[in-house]
Amino acid sequence: MIRNMLSRCRLALAASLLVVLSTCGWAQQVARPHVAQGRGGAVASVCPWATRTGVQVLREGGNAVDAAVAVAFTLAVTWPEAGNIGGGGFMLVLPGPGQPVWCVDYRETAPAAAKVDMYPLGEKTLGARYVGVPGTVAGLHLAHCRYGRLPWRRLLRDAIELAERGFPVSDALARSLNRVLQDPDSKPFAGLRRTFGHPQGRPWRKGDLLRQPELARTLRLLAREGPKAFYQGEIARLIVRQMQASGGLITAEDLARYRAKLRVAVQGQYRGYTIYGAPPPSSGGICTVLAMNQLERFELRSLGPWSAQTWHLVAEAMRRSFLDRARHLGDPDFVTIPRFLTSKSYAARLARSIDPRQATPSRELAPDLPIVEEGMQTTHFSVVDGRGMAVSNTYTLEMSYGSRVVVRGAGFLLNNEMGDFNRKAGHTDTRGNIGTAANLPAPGKRMLSSQSPTLVTRNGRVVLVLGSPGGRTIINTVVCLLVRTLELGQPLPEAVAAPRIHHQWLPDRVMAEQCDDPRWQKVIEGLRHRGHQVVFHRGTQGDAHCVLVDSATGRMTAVADARRQGAAAVVEPAGGGETDSRAGEPHDRAE
Repeated sequence: MIRNMLSRCRLALAASLLVVLSTCGWAQQVARPHVAQGRGGAVASVCPWATRTGVQVLREGGNAVDAAVAVAFTLAVTWPEAGNIGGGGFMLVLPGPGQPVWCVDYRETAPAAAKVDMYPLGEKTLGARYVGVPGTVAGLHLAHCRYGRLPWRRLLRDAIELAERGFPVSDALARSLNRVLQDPDSKPFAGLRRTFGHPQGRPWRKGDLLRQPELARTLRLLAREGPKAFYQGEIARLIVRQMQASGGLITAEDLARYRAKLRVAVQGQYRGYTIYGAPPPSSGGICTVLAMNQLERFELRSLGPWSAQTWHLVAEAMRRSFLDRARHLGDPDFVTIPRFLTSKSYAARLARSIDPRQATPSRELAPDLPIVEEGMQTTHFSVVDGRGMAVSNTYTLEMSYGSRVVVRGAGFLLNNEMGDFNRKAGHTDTRGNIGTAANLPAPGKRMLSSQSPTLVTRNGRVVLVLGSPGGRTIINTVVCLLVRTLELGQPLPEAVAAPRIHHQWLPDRVMAEQCDDPRWQKVIEGLRHRGHQVVFHRGTQGDAHCVLVDSATGRMTAVADARRQGAAAVVEPAGGGETDSRAGEPHDRAE
């Protein structure tokens, strides 16, 4: 299997883009996204190995959930900064045309020892004390039990082989590994250096082989025993031993009590489309629907994608959505989430509060909150099969390489998700620290997330699958993509390549991607003229891997964002072959 993949990767170097884009120059930041088109199924992810694995599962008769599970386990091997079995996330599933959309909630939970104000403001969220009880293995298994077709063992096969034999690292992965290994904050984490350090003690280079034998053994246990090994068996014992050695909070009882949950997806309507998102403890679904409900009150299409007025209105809708995120959202098993947040009438009231000429100061929107003076390295993938099943999955370790704690003997990284709880009760400040009660830590509680896996349907059939990494920017990356595709009518590749903005209520500023196109520069000038403080991202915003389905023809367009690296591939029905195209650095080294 892996040898065949290597041969295909060499051939894919000759593949050309199927869609030619006319987008802005990106100040040497972002390459154009790559595109694959077909009718039998589609996968888009950050990693060529993971995308290939997903496509092969579809070719073998697996459905979109089978492919998603295989992609997720493969990313745990090939994209260790965010792909994981030691973290958590959310998977949206549309089982088929006209069927209800469900969300598999496999967000991490707080250990029984968690308590309010246990983490000081300003402390770096590294080390074993910040590890939440992982949910990925339980969540992927729940999705497979509910919807899968192929045997569980098959879905881990490629990940095991890649971990055991090794794989040639891409330029993007080499840079990522070198960055974390050279970071002074990584110095205390010997397991990180032992697991991911180059065997010759030098920096990683493109084409070097990364082998992870301990992780391969862990994956074999999971293939044979399922989640029982992780939460009650040998892997659980290794996790607890690591916690005891490193000063972590997780106990054997915490692991044994963990359960992934099946929840009803958040749902909203937008100009004839139905938008589905992840429910709390994800804030993504509610905030996305709330923002789009506000924007439906305006005619953005008449303004166009290069109008400062368009992005002023988008920023104001974002601002109001994030205020309600801070005020209301948390784990629904611990707090009551107001039902009005996704209503059209509430959004209309918020939209009426938007001044079309001027930015609204964030402080003025929240006189009830006492105002004193999240990690980016998630990953998202999208899968659609030929039967109309669709999966949108976002999962994470929180920060890049999570807590940086590797479980000795098991070879995988643990998350640092406890840092996603509000730090100090009652302390909300202009720097973005939030102290509202809904997201304070408590034993067994799921921390609030910004993960926003999203599905869009029309007449019950999927038309768009999307999502992104990026901490709190995730929600607004999804909003930008929805505005550009559903409202402004831009083709998906163009929408993915276009610059993005983010406003999260506090700090009171618009974060924007830099772009050399003079039209975008005029947008930025127009935002500043309207009173927005605009600050440019140091890098890029998000990494959206999406699939579009033409409802008339059934043709699928898989788009791989190139902001980090990316791979898009499709399957043609009835043995019609496979086309693919990848952004970033293809894995093209010899076996």
